[in-house]
Amino acid sequence: MSWRERPSWRAYGRGGLVVLLTLAAAQNNAPASGGRYLLLPTAAALLCGAALLVRRVPWPVAPALATAAASVWGWPMLPLLLLALFDLAAHHRARIAGGCAVIALAANAVTQPAVSLWTPQQYGSSLFLLLAVVGGMWLGSRRRLEQALHAQVEHLRIERELREQAARAAERSQIAAEMHDVLAHRLSLIALHTGVLTTRADHLPPPLVQRLVLLRTASTDALADLRDVLGALRAGEPTAVPPPPALREVDELVEQARTAGQQVDIQVRGDSGRAPAAHRLAAYRIVQEALSNARKHAQGAPVRVRLDYGPPATVVEVTNTAGTPAAGMIDSGFGLVGLGERVTALGGDLHAGPHGAGTWRLAARIPHPAGTEQNGPRT
Repeated sequence: MSWRERPSWRAYGRGGLVVLLTLAAAQNNAPASGGRYLLLPTAAALLCGAALLVRRVPWPVAPALATAAASVWGWPMLPLLLLALFDLAAHHRARIAGGCAVIALAANAVTQPAVSLWTPQQYGSSLFLLLAVVGGMWLGSRRRLEQALHAQVEHLRIERELREQAARAAERSQIAAEMHDVLAHRLSLIALHTGVLTTRADHLPPPLVQRLVLLRTASTDALADLRDVLGALRAGEPTAVPPPPALREVDELVEQARTAGQQVDIQVRGDSGRAPAAHRLAAYRIVQEALSNARKHAQGAPVRVRLDYGPPATVVEVTNTAGTPAAGMIDSGFGLVGLGERVTALGGDLHAGPHGAGTWRLAARIPHPAGTEQNGPRT
């Protein structure tokens, strides 16, 4: 955006320069007019300055007036002509600027004003005109380069935001699918056992039978609602993504990593069976992401995994020392974004970053719901 469209310190500085050059042109014309200022050259200088200064004037007016003034009165109008040519070249009109310079020089050669553009040097003002055009072209190219870089940075920022939103949406969908599978299993057990009990209603008190029927109806309705929610979440997907294994298979995950050559040390405290299902799924995903990142960015580095099922909270901590990055490995960088969305949805906190000299740490703390029983350590 040019100075004509957005007022700034550059526009104010340029305005001051235009005023200064206009006054200088009027002053330089006075000796050739017998020391008088209120003459046609002074009016022409003021008109050229106004055309260069006012924003709403069409762009061809200022260079046309400056070229005409320099053609008639020569050297005193040169500064205003140089500024007009500089503006033309800066706005990608170098050919027009060159044409104006040629017209002014040719007109001076024919009319031969008192102070011609061809004096006092043999080469005249051609060098100054050339420098004005070249400088304007350089400034215009620099501005266009800055605009292109700003546009590219903005495009990358928007693209990253969209990818983060997609990662969060995918993680929320996966969380819903996992919880559907976990809750559907438990609700199915409730519906099954209440159905079996209602078949023996002859041996049960009537109030108890009514409550069993109500419980069975509520559980089957809840199953239907869960299936509807999952169907809406997976609508439009080519294939349904299976949920990851439950946390009871973290040991198997560690064994797979050891088989692949990773040095993994795991410590587990608490009873995993009493931790909420959502916590177990989140802990599995955190360990899986941490081991994957260690393989990508720290090959050969030992990894330490610490799990604490609590209560009062489920704590997962994975640390690894520095290692050699895997060659040719492409990382999307949005795995931690999904984990952060999952942990935040459960009311916890996720931290990832350097931890000590040359150590990387991924840790999460997810508080248990109120009323969770105290669990003892598991060795």
